[in-house]
Amino acid sequence: MKNYEIAVIAGDGIGKEVVPASLKVLEAVAEIHGGLNFKYKEFPWSSEYYVEHGKMMPDDGLDILQNFDAIFLGAIGNPDLVPDHVSLWGLLIKIRREFEQQINIRPAKYFKGLRSPLVNPNDFDLIVVRENSEGEYSEVGGKIHKGEEEIAIQNAVFTRKGTERAMRYAFELAKKRRGHLSSATKSNGIVHSMPFWDSVFNEVKKDYPEVKTASYHIDALSAFFVTRPQEFDVIVASNLFGDILTDISGAIMGSIGIAPAANINLNGKYPSMFEPVHGSAPDIFGKGIANPIGQIWTAKMMLDHFGEQELGQKLLETVEEVTKDGIKTGDIGGSFTTVEVADEICNRLKKLASV
Repeated sequence: MKNYEIAVIAGDGIGKEVVPASLKVLEAVAEIHGGLNFKYKEFPWSSEYYVEHGKMMPDDGLDILQNFDAIFLGAIGNPDLVPDHVSLWGLLIKIRREFEQQINIRPAKYFKGLRSPLVNPNDFDLIVVRENSEGEYSEVGGKIHKGEEEIAIQNAVFTRKGTERAMRYAFELAKKRRGHLSSATKSNGIVHSMPFWDSVFNEVKKDYPEVKTASYHIDALSAFFVTRPQEFDVIVASNLFGDILTDISGAIMGSIGIAPAANINLNGKYPSMFEPVHGSAPDIFGKGIANPIGQIWTAKMMLDHFGEQELGQKLLETVEEVTKDGIKTGDIGGSFTTVEVADEICNRLKKLASV
């Protein structure tokens, strides 16, 4: 029996709805395997927790999380209670940084049963590898002066170690997929960090002669994600550029509500964290209509991380079949509730287990 201990943080808004639905699906997945067991420990850390305690998680929160095999996160953010920069840096980004989750992976594909806004999506299937620990989201900088003389300085920090680490991960992933890696840059406008990024990319690619490569300026690449996404396989990008590209890739799928993500710790010292791309959507919380697919696809990525790729693929195929048959929430053209979609996925998985 394979046992995995999962720290569950539903967080804010619809995270409290899609996470329980996804845990039911994971239990159905375990039935298929027969030798797989998940143990969950739920933590109430959220914006509401902040209002009560003055912090997003307890002081020993990271010590508590460190011993789990993975962290399964729903959504963080409720600006009516806590400013976003406080909630995110107090929980989500804190975990990413201090648990050395240097790589963020976000796939996107033409999804059965989902209407892409593209006239002809051409069955695109791509994955963005985002450097997750430095770059444009560095904390280095500050403000000086007041009034009309006020100045804000934000420094982007690119280390050779962090840059090369993300690129090598992307090259290894491309080897397992279709053998093509694209790099997102802006060296014609950002005169220090992006030429450095290009230089490291050109050095690293020498170690992967079997992988075809290309480099695109981020503005053009953003346009190509819309006009010809089928041409891309794996894309490696800095923290900011990866963030932008993955919102676009979610949009061309037809809904950012189905986009998953994984924050990967590479050395195994700390648990990795799995979270959907969508936000907490407080405007629809409590209505039972939140789309659970993003969270469920995120669970698939967690299965992949545990080495259960075949099982993860069965899960994703089942989700696609359910969506294709019209069993989906209203945001993607259906009329079913969060629970009804999850239950149908569970039922079909259990049928697979009985075959």
